[in-house]
Amino acid sequence: MLHTAQAARRATSARQARPAAALCLGALLLLAPGAGCSARAVNAGDYAVVVSQRTAEAPDWQLVVQALAAKHRATILTYRDDVTEVLPRLRACFPRYACFVARSTEATRAFVAEVHRLTRRLDDDPYTDCFWGILTGYDAANALRIAQQSAPLTVRRVAGGTELALDMVEEGVWYCELNKNKAVKKAPGKPAGEIRVPDDTTAALVAALNEYHADLFVTSGHATEHDWQIGFRYRNGVFQHANGRLYGLDTQGRKFPIDSPNPKLYLPVGNCLMGHIDRPDCMATAWMNSAGVCQMLGYTQPTWYGYMGWGVLDYFVEQPGRFTLTEAFFANQAALIHRLQSSGLSDADKQGLLYDRDAVAFYGDPAWEARMADRDKAWDQQLTERDGAYTFEIRPRRGAQSFAPVNTNGSQRGGRPIIAFLPHRLKNITLTAGQELQPVVTDKFVLVPNPGRCEPGRVYRITFRADCTGAGDSK
Repeated sequence: MLHTAQAARRATSARQARPAAALCLGALLLLAPGAGCSARAVNAGDYAVVVSQRTAEAPDWQLVVQALAAKHRATILTYRDDVTEVLPRLRACFPRYACFVARSTEATRAFVAEVHRLTRRLDDDPYTDCFWGILTGYDAANALRIAQQSAPLTVRRVAGGTELALDMVEEGVWYCELNKNKAVKKAPGKPAGEIRVPDDTTAALVAALNEYHADLFVTSGHATEHDWQIGFRYRNGVFQHANGRLYGLDTQGRKFPIDSPNPKLYLPVGNCLMGHIDRPDCMATAWMNSAGVCQMLGYTQPTWYGYMGWGVLDYFVEQPGRFTLTEAFFANQAALIHRLQSSGLSDADKQGLLYDRDAVAFYGDPAWEARMADRDKAWDQQLTERDGAYTFEIRPRRGAQSFAPVNTNGSQRGGRPIIAFLPHRLKNITLTAGQELQPVVTDKFVLVPNPGRCEPGRVYRITFRADCTGAGDSK
């Protein structure tokens, strides 16, 4: 179906239904000269801070709310007992970004799931209706540091404890969780190559944070709310925490404190429970507090299906520079929901997708811009608009053979739709060409199912007509 996302208050207006397509578009939105809509910074009315009355009235947390409100000219929405109380007001302002400020005692597993469900209810399509994040921390001072972070981050150095596509980054190193003594390293301007490392890589991984100052840290493997076990198939050290501070503990019992204040991203894409804040002092809050993490995702449940974790790498790392981390997370969420709408899903796939849908938290200010340094991608994509007529084109680069990710380690990798986020909310959407690609065009994004192999020389193109809404107007 071609979805035209309407606000709930206009749910009785006529809806359009047309054949939909599945092709994976990255979020690079370029508008032609004279375009009626244009990409822009956060404007007044585009950002809402949602916070409980109790948190908003706490003097130290007031500073967090005020910092966000000043930075983004935000609307502040408070609730007394349950976050769903703000739904009518969220629908009324319909922000592009919503930041849920929460003390660690409020940022529970149930709260994360409720925010997922709440932000799909602003209009009557099944997709998430705004970019959202939960801003919390070990304490209010930690949360305030994250709220005050304004300088954009360009990810140039990457490190991790699981396999990464280093040809997509400027420089980096990853330590294998499956094979002892194996790591892969890439220096700037040089190809990646395998290196031999000690049996225990605890100290090396701590150094990747404290000394190498990685901008992005990626992990997988066994974990709980209170530790990360570095080796998946062999004995290695662990990361643990105490009093809001991370440390590495190697197999000899040696302790390596982690003090890494440079702003960074953390993606525990394959870890169980790393996003579950079960008490103020846990792994998630320690990553934010002593490792400089400003944005992260994390499972609040044990992970087994893996769609919402691993797929973020497809969008963020393997389409470098195309998406902010916020956009990559919500592109993957849109891909999951689109797949749930597909016919022919097995019962196991449906169960896995439903399990993942509301189980992964996104922490941080959703409007903070953090993206990979731009590098060559398998395809280019461009969205142009003139007088309400939109054209979206996907052009495979010379020599590209498929739209699959470079790297397929992890669960449920590859095959993600091509997605582009729109710079303004749209209404009155009518598809005019490209029906054979079965696109989904909503008020917020364009999605094309992944065609798999590239046809040499082909330009994949859809066109549609739509009207811009004003800020906060989804009519």
